[in-house]
Amino acid sequence: MPSKQAVSGSNPDAITKQNPLTKSGFFAFLILEVILYNFYCLLYYTMTRKKYISLILILGSLTALGPFSIDMYLPGFNAIAEDLHTTVNKVSLSLSSYFIGIAAGQLLYGPLLDRYGRKNPLYAGLAVYILASIGCSAATDIDSFILLRFIQAVGSCAASVAAMAMVRDLFPVEDNPKVFSLLMLVVGLSPMLAPTIGSYVIAGFGWHTIFIILALMGFSILLASRFGLEHTRKSDFSISLKPKPIIKGFISVISHPQFYTYAISGAIAFSGLFTYVAGSPLLFMDIFKVSGETYGWIFAFMSVSFIGTSQLNSILLRKYKSAQLVKAGLLLQSTISICFLIAAINNWLTLYSTIAMLFLYLGCLGLTNPNTAGLSLAPFSENAGSASALLGALQLGLGAVASMLVGIFVKTSMVPMIAIMAGSTIIALLILLIGKRNIASVNESDSESITIH
Repeated sequence: MPSKQAVSGSNPDAITKQNPLTKSGFFAFLILEVILYNFYCLLYYTMTRKKYISLILILGSLTALGPFSIDMYLPGFNAIAEDLHTTVNKVSLSLSSYFIGIAAGQLLYGPLLDRYGRKNPLYAGLAVYILASIGCSAATDIDSFILLRFIQAVGSCAASVAAMAMVRDLFPVEDNPKVFSLLMLVVGLSPMLAPTIGSYVIAGFGWHTIFIILALMGFSILLASRFGLEHTRKSDFSISLKPKPIIKGFISVISHPQFYTYAISGAIAFSGLFTYVAGSPLLFMDIFKVSGETYGWIFAFMSVSFIGTSQLNSILLRKYKSAQLVKAGLLLQSTISICFLIAAINNWLTLYSTIAMLFLYLGCLGLTNPNTAGLSLAPFSENAGSASALLGALQLGLGAVASMLVGIFVKTSMVPMIAIMAGSTIIALLILLIGKRNIASVNESDSESITIH
């Protein structure tokens, strides 16, 4: 096993005096070094380094396309509102429409990926995404912009569903949480870089350019998928696309105790991230009055927490089971969110203490999300596409609800946003504790059945 080489020749003091984009590149380099090293270590004995790195980077890019489409335009809310003659709150509905689109699209692509294989539906979805991104750049009113964001989301979710299904196709079940942790590292670069880059692009070229860049990203990922990914599943035309069999298939997935316990609790907990994403422009730029550039750097800093704990998760999985880490993560997240809410209600929070509390809260999500995803998909092999789609739909559907609540209630105070985050976390913990009892009882019944026979 190779040893990790330390980064040499880097002077943080000198970097901070340079252009912020240079600084951003420096931090991105450090994160990428950690990613590449862990890629190598995880499957050192089962896959060549070059093939594994290429595979994970492509799957990570597919997974990151949606988050990048969300994060990159956030600093432009004020500019979009001014240009389209509307309010920031109305612009935030384009974020909600994106979440709704990507949640609905998940259910569309799941059966398609199981019937036609992984790649053809992926190509179709990316084509829709590219065209919708170009349409967003040319939008002249807020209503058409919101609609185009919905269509853009429907296209982008083909990438995330395909990536999750391919993880289930390519890797052993016991390695899925580790692989998802590594994908989270790639995804984590999105909130680290996207808002920062977006703020400078908007300042220099206008918000329309953001969507041209997203279209080019979609095209690049389409080419990478075409030439860098193998067909992991052949077409199976015995799988029906009629509504009744599709609904029956989804019911069979969601009725599995392991799926509904970890998928639903994980999705509700993860909605806290959507609450933060939807509320952060209002929180930092309207309530705390920071600039768009400063907001971009705050958003980037927050991603370090998510990236760091997802990486820590890979290490902890050597000693602890995924189920143990999920429970510990939700307990910690509940404690932090309750303390956060109490502090907000009593006006104890400054800008810096708010950043600190959000940093801790998001860190818990980096610990729980890879494990809930891996545990949710573990029982499924033949219908991994449908299971992945249903998991994504739950996450993003609840995220859409959370973001809509932010748009309705978050005006001049941070308390509603934090209350939504705290409430979702506590509900997730209760569902986990109740659901684990059901899993245990089903396992006991299976054991008794085997003994009798």
